Amino acid sequence: MSTLDATRAELALVVLYLNKAEARDKICRAIQYGSKFLSDGQPGTAQNVDKSTSLARKVFRLFKFVNDLHALISPVPQGTPLPLVLLGKSKNALLSTFLFLDQVVWLGRSGIYKNKERAELLGRISLFCWMGSSVCSTLVELGELGRLSTSMKKLEKELKDSDKHKNEQYQAKLKKSNERSLALVKSAMDIVVAVGLLQLAPKKVTPRVTGAFGFVTSLISCYQLLPAPVKAKAP
Repeated sequence: MSTLDATRAELALVVLYLNKAEARDKICRAIQYGSKFLSDGQPGTAQNVDKSTSLARKVFRLFKFVNDLHALISPVPQGTPLPLVLLGKSKNALLSTFLFLDQVVWLGRSGIYKNKERAELLGRISLFCWMGSSVCSTLVELGELGRLSTSMKKLEKELKDSDKHKNEQYQAKLKKSNERSLALVKSAMDIVVAVGLLQLAPKKVTPRVTGAFGFVTSLISCYQLLPAPVKAKAP
């Protein structure tokens, strides 16, 4: 493959990535929280970028609540423990509510919805819903990691006479474990972001702390949305 072909293939992956509305939203989210970190809540250019990007992101999320509403009524994989099922459905319900109320917040900040006090109240309720969904997501990831750990230990005993790292089933479980560990870190950090946005602990979770945590979780989200690498065909 020539250098031009390789460059073209890499650009095609970038185009594929940027064509995702979710990817563009997470890039804007990184800009938003990066600006919040730089401004530390003080007036200036960074705070203006934070506010304008926050408003722009709400357009990306119009009608996105339907995704989690669909997940809420969809069947779960067989064998999933009831507590994890309930936590997962609670997460979907809370996230769908957050995204729905977020549309009202956008209408208020855009000047379409005139009752500013009601819009601010709904915005605060929506953030509590998002924090709740992050708590549920954290507990779900902890539970799923526990199940994966038990499954991997059982498989290790079965493969004690062979190299487990060459076993496809073990490799798949290990990959899934790494993905869930990253999702756990992200959801746990998002709880801190929600606490900061709600100003529940303003002395400890300052705008700079909120911005730092939000920026990191945005980068994690961007990474999670990367297209899977294409395996080269054997000659």
